[in-house]
Amino acid sequence: MHVNKSRQNPIQTTSCHDQKKNPVEQDGVNVCILASGSRGNAIYVSRGETSILIDAGLSGIQIQRRMASRGIKPENLDAILVTHEHSDHILGAGVLSRRYHLPVYISRDTKKAAGTALGKINKVNHFSPGESFNINGMCIHPFSISHDAVDPSGFTITSGNKKIGIATDLGIATSMVKEHLKQCALLIIESNHDPEMLDKGPYPWPLKQRIKSRTGHLSNPDAAKLITEVQSSTLSHIILGHLSHENNTPEIAENTVKPVVKGTSIRVHVALQDVCGQLIRL
Repeated sequence: MHVNKSRQNPIQTTSCHDQKKNPVEQDGVNVCILASGSRGNAIYVSRGETSILIDAGLSGIQIQRRMASRGIKPENLDAILVTHEHSDHILGAGVLSRRYHLPVYISRDTKKAAGTALGKINKVNHFSPGESFNINGMCIHPFSISHDAVDPSGFTITSGNKKIGIATDLGIATSMVKEHLKQCALLIIESNHDPEMLDKGPYPWPLKQRIKSRTGHLSNPDAAKLITEVQSSTLSHIILGHLSHENNTPEIAENTVKPVVKGTSIRVHVALQDVCGQLIRL
């Protein structure tokens, strides 16, 4: 049994406004996409001595291997946050929670919808979209997104003067989503499909319609449009996520988005399904 011995105190979950500034703020914020796509999603975010996973949609052993490939120790994790109940976002959450004694932060409706798929959880902390909470100096703000799940959420994570925005698995970017994603230093947003590839591809018509719907997935042009509406002088990195294997390519996604950041210092990255991304430090 693995036990996280590096922390003697339990995680404090309080209002973001009540939390004092973390003394290790100068260590910066680190972000790594462990996997992104319809076969599994997991995002690692750390700040000083605090580390979390946003989703755990691979097997526990796969997540451990991918973390190890970037020199990240799973025993140093503090929590897992869940965006929604689909299996490519929760597959390994239960086993990691049990193995490393991790609390899982999840909305009540999402937990109910997940049913037995999560298995036994070490500790469940429920959140509500629109209500911020704090994990050891990280201010987490969940917000509702449009997707065909029961209660799907995007997140902003603020630490010191750095803000990260995460919004994948969404059919449309609502005005509320756009407001939350403004003033970010790093954005992780969906760039799921190329419209022409989807239309001409092998998927049955009902599935194509679901993907293009308001509760489906953002296309490359939609992602580019969203970026133009939320980018600011604070933005330094964009990570395009949840690319379709059948209806997109990393090159098409990147080439669709790059023109809208031309002339800026913003770096565009493409997250992949089978390859762990680089560790980005802000």
